[in-house]
Amino acid sequence: MPPNTTASSGQKPGKSGRKKGRKARLFLIVLVLALFGGVAYGGYWGVSTVRASFPQTKGSLTLDGLSGPVDVKRDGNGIPQVYASSDEDLFMAQGYVQAQDRFYEMDVRRHMTSGRLSEMFGSGQVKNDEFLRTMGWDRVAKEEYDKKLSASTKKYLQAYAKGVNAYLKGKDGKDISLEYAALGFTNDYKPQEWTPVDSVAWLKAMAWDLRGNMQDEIDRSLMTSRLGPKQIADLYPEYPYSRNKTITQEGQYDSVTGSYVQGGSTTLGSGTQSTAGTGLAGNTTAPNGLQSQLSKLYNVLDNVPTAVGVNGNGIGSNSWVVAGKYTITGKPLLANDPHLSASLPSVWYQMGLHCTSVSSKCQYDVSGYTFAGMPGVVIGHNQDIAWGMTNSGVDVTDLYLEKITGEGYERDGKVLPFTTRRETIKVAGGADKTIVVRETDDGMPLLSDRDDELVKVGKKATVDAGAPDRGDGYAIALRWTALDPGNSMDAVFQLDKASNWTEFRTAAASFDVPSQNLIYADTNNHIGYQLPGKIPTRAKGDDGSLPSPGWDSKYKWTGYIKQSELPYEYDPKRGYIVTANQAVVDKDKYPYTLTTDWGYGTRSQRITDLIEAKIKGGGKISTDDMRQMQLDDSSEIAKLIVPKLLKIDVADKNVRDAQKLLEGWDYTQDADSAAAAYFNATWRNILKLAFGNKLPKELRVKGQCLNVAPVDTTGPADENQTVRECGQREADQAQPDGGDRWFEVVRKIIDDPNNDWWKAPKTRLDKAADNRDELFARAMKDARWELTAKLGKDMDTWSWGRLHRLFLKNQTLGTEGPGVLQYMLNRGPWKLGGGEATVNATGWNAAGGYGVVWVPSMRMVVNLDDFDKSKWINLSGASGHAYSAHYTDQTDKWAKGELLPWSFSGKAVDKSTSDTLVLKP
Repeated sequence: MPPNTTASSGQKPGKSGRKKGRKARLFLIVLVLALFGGVAYGGYWGVSTVRASFPQTKGSLTLDGLSGPVDVKRDGNGIPQVYASSDEDLFMAQGYVQAQDRFYEMDVRRHMTSGRLSEMFGSGQVKNDEFLRTMGWDRVAKEEYDKKLSASTKKYLQAYAKGVNAYLKGKDGKDISLEYAALGFTNDYKPQEWTPVDSVAWLKAMAWDLRGNMQDEIDRSLMTSRLGPKQIADLYPEYPYSRNKTITQEGQYDSVTGSYVQGGSTTLGSGTQSTAGTGLAGNTTAPNGLQSQLSKLYNVLDNVPTAVGVNGNGIGSNSWVVAGKYTITGKPLLANDPHLSASLPSVWYQMGLHCTSVSSKCQYDVSGYTFAGMPGVVIGHNQDIAWGMTNSGVDVTDLYLEKITGEGYERDGKVLPFTTRRETIKVAGGADKTIVVRETDDGMPLLSDRDDELVKVGKKATVDAGAPDRGDGYAIALRWTALDPGNSMDAVFQLDKASNWTEFRTAAASFDVPSQNLIYADTNNHIGYQLPGKIPTRAKGDDGSLPSPGWDSKYKWTGYIKQSELPYEYDPKRGYIVTANQAVVDKDKYPYTLTTDWGYGTRSQRITDLIEAKIKGGGKISTDDMRQMQLDDSSEIAKLIVPKLLKIDVADKNVRDAQKLLEGWDYTQDADSAAAAYFNATWRNILKLAFGNKLPKELRVKGQCLNVAPVDTTGPADENQTVRECGQREADQAQPDGGDRWFEVVRKIIDDPNNDWWKAPKTRLDKAADNRDELFARAMKDARWELTAKLGKDMDTWSWGRLHRLFLKNQTLGTEGPGVLQYMLNRGPWKLGGGEATVNATGWNAAGGYGVVWVPSMRMVVNLDDFDKSKWINLSGASGHAYSAHYTDQTDKWAKGELLPWSFSGKAVDKSTSDTLVLKP
C-alpha cells in the first residue's frame, strides 16, 4: 500500500471506542517511554514488544514439511541467500524468510488485492474495498491458479505458502510486528494463513499500477470543459521520433510473414492500423456530462491503493545493456532502476535462491529483487543470464460508455443482461456491507457503480446523433487485459532458470501482464530486448485515447498482437539497448498502435548520449561508469529555457540577483545547487502561468482557487464575468506535473514568443503577460519570492535539496496512525539531487510542490563477466521491522548514489555472511 492509503477506521467513537482509544494512547505512551529511556517496567514491556517480532537469524529452527536442511545466510545488511536441495524446499524457505522480515507488509498487500482492507483498518477503507471487489483481482487470480498455471508453478506457490504459514504458526500479532501490536488495541484482527492465490493476486496489483494511459484518457476528456481540440492536442504532442530514438532500431514488421523481424526494409501493407483514433464514435471532445462522470471516476481511482508506484505522467524506469565489445570486462553490463513511489519498507526485497546442486530436482541458482509475498526473483540474474524491466506503457485499458436500460445495457440496438455477483465486505468494529457488482458479457466491470453520481450525466451532455438517448445517464465500464486469467506467474519461474536467448523469449511469451520492456544479457556475450505482454488490437480509427461508445460493438477489441509480431532486438549492431519508457518502435515500421501516450524519451536519449559519448571517445565502459550514468542529474528542460531566461531584462534587483544564479550553471541538479533550486521554481511557475491556470478544476491542485470564465474561452477572462473555482486533485497527481510531456509541449512553442499559451491575465499584483518573455519574467519574479518564503532571503543558503526532500513513510499506520506512532514508524527527510525526467529520476510534481513523490526504487548493475562484481542497492532495507538495524540501513547509501557488493558465488556469499540460520525438517 502506498502512503496515501487511509488506515484509520473513519468511525465516530462511542463509549467503548473512547475506551479503546485511551488504551491505544496509553500503549503508545508506554512504548515510546520504553524506547526512549522510560521507566523500568514500561521499558521492559515496551522493548520486549518491539523485539518480539525480530527474526531469528542464527542457530537452527525446525520446519515441518521440509525434505532436507536449508541454510539461510544473511550478510551485514540482512540480505538473505537461501541454499536448499530441492525446488520445494527452496521456495518454502523463501516464504518463511520473507515472512520473518516482511509479513505485515505482505498481509496488507493481500488485503488490498482482495478488497479486504476494512477487515484490518475499519470503515475508512470500505470505499477502497468496494472498488477492489468490483475489479475482482482475487477472483481472477483464483481462476489463474485453478485453470491456467502450470503444475510446477502451483507446486512452488504451495511450497511458498507452506513456508509463510510455518512462520505464522503459534504467533500472535504482537509476535509478528509492532504494527499488529498497535492494531491489537483498536480491533481484534488476527492474521490468517497464507494461500497460493494471495501470491498470484499481487501480480494484478502490479499490473494495475503499470496499466498504461488510462489516466491520460480521463485527463483528455476532462480538459474539454475548458480547452478546444487544438489546445488539447498542443498538450499531448506527438512523440519526437526524429530526435529521441525508439527502443528497437534495427527491426521492422514484415507484412509478408506477419511477424516482427530484425533487419530488412519491408514496407507496411494496406493493413496498417490508423494511429489517429476518435473515441466517442467520432467525437474528439467529451460530453459535459461525461466530464462530470470522469472527474468522479478519477476520485475513485485516486483513492485506490497503488501497488508499486504513482501512476502518472513522468513516472517510469531506466534500464540499459551494453555489449562486451564496449565494456572493460569484454562481457555485457546491464543496469536497471525502476522508478516507483517511495514506500517504507521498499517494495523490493533482495534475495538469493540457490540450489546446492543444480539438477532436475533443484533447478534454480538465481539472485535479485523479489516481491515479499511472491516466490521467485522478479529482476536479477542467474548463473547464465541477467534481465531488467521497465514499464512499456502500452495501452491495455479502455474505458467504455454504457447505455443502461432497465436491468441491462445496450449493444447494437439490443438490451443485454448484466452478469452480477454479491460481495460482502467485513468491517473491523462495524457492520458488514454487501454490494452488487455488475459486468458486461465481455467481463467489463461497471466502475461507475462505485459512486452513485457516476451514473448521472449532465443535462447538457452531447454525443453523436447516432448515440442512444442518455436517459438517466451513461455508465462507465473498464476493459483491461489483467482481468482475463493469464500465465504471468509461470513467466517468473521460467525467467529465473532461463539459460539463453531462446529460453528467455519463451519465458517472455508467458508474461501476460503487466507489459514490460525486458532487457537481456548473457555470459556468452549476447544482449537483447523483448516486448512481451497481452496487447489488444482495436478497430481502425480507434486508438484508445478517449472513452469509446460501448453500445457499438465495432469498438470492441478485435484481438491481441501475436508473440511473433511483438518488437524485439538481439545483438544490435550499435552494441547497446536503452529502455526508459520511450516509444518502443517507430510508428512507420509497425502496423499496430501500441499506445498514443509514450514517455517522450528525455531520459532514454540522455542515457543514449552518455553511452555514445563514451564509445565515440574510444573509452570502455565499466561497472562504475554504469553507476555514474544512473546518477546523472542533468536537466534537459533547463538547457532549453535558461538561455531565454538570461536574455530577459529584469528590473527588480532581488529578482536580478536570483537570475544571476543561472549564469554559468551547468544544468546539473545537485542537492546543494542554488541554481537548480531557482530554475526549478521558475519552471514550476512557468507551467502554472502558461498552462496550469488554464486547466479545468478537476486537474488542478486541491484547494488552489482561481477566478475563471464560466464558459469555454481562449483568451483572458473578463474580470466582471468570472466564477471562483478550486482545484480537486491531490498535490502529487495534479497537472501540469512537469514531466517530459511538458518538456515537449514547451519545446514546440519556445520559439513562438507570441503563442497564445504565453498569455496570462493580469492579477491584483501583476499586469497581464502578452508574450513569452513577459510570462518568463513574471515566473522568475514569482519564483524569487516563493523561495524567499521557503528558504529565506539569503540566496547563499538556498539549495535544491532543501526543497527536494524525501520522506519515507510506513505504508499504513505511518500515514494515518496517531502522531507518535508515525514518529516511530517513519524516517527522513533526505535532501536529494536529481529531478523530473532526469536519469537520476527523483520525481516531483510541479503543480503540487517540490517534495519527492517517486524515486529509483532500487539500482543494480550486473557484470556478466563476474557476477560477484555486480552491485546493487535498495531504497530502504531488508527488514520491515521499525527498530531493526536493517529497516533503512541502505537509504543513506542510496541517497548518495552508492551501491553495495552483490555476492553470488558460494565463496563470495560465505565471505560476506554475518548470520547463518539452519532450517531443519
